Amino acid sequence: MSGDQKEARNVSGTVVSNKMDKSITVLVERRIKHPIYGKYIKRSKKIMAHDAENQCHEGDLVTIQESKPISKRKAWTLNTIVKRAVEI
Repeated sequence: MSGDQKEARNVSGTVVSNKMDKSITVLVERRIKHPIYGKYIKRSKKIMAHDAENQCHEGDLVTIQESKPISKRKAWTLNTIVKRAVEI
């Protein structure tokens, strides 16, 4: 890698919406330590990601990768589907 390129970030989360065409919404949760009390707290964020083949369903555990901006709210792409949601 050359000096000016960075490694793209990868995060994992759960698909909470796949109602859009070629887009999914992923809920990413992380645990941070409270600066004073030391207790671990959950922080979550919903990220829009590009799903080119519309292969994700709600409840799937996925990893997404940072990319160049695709639209106004999408700057992440689907990397892999780690675990499929159970179908009822």
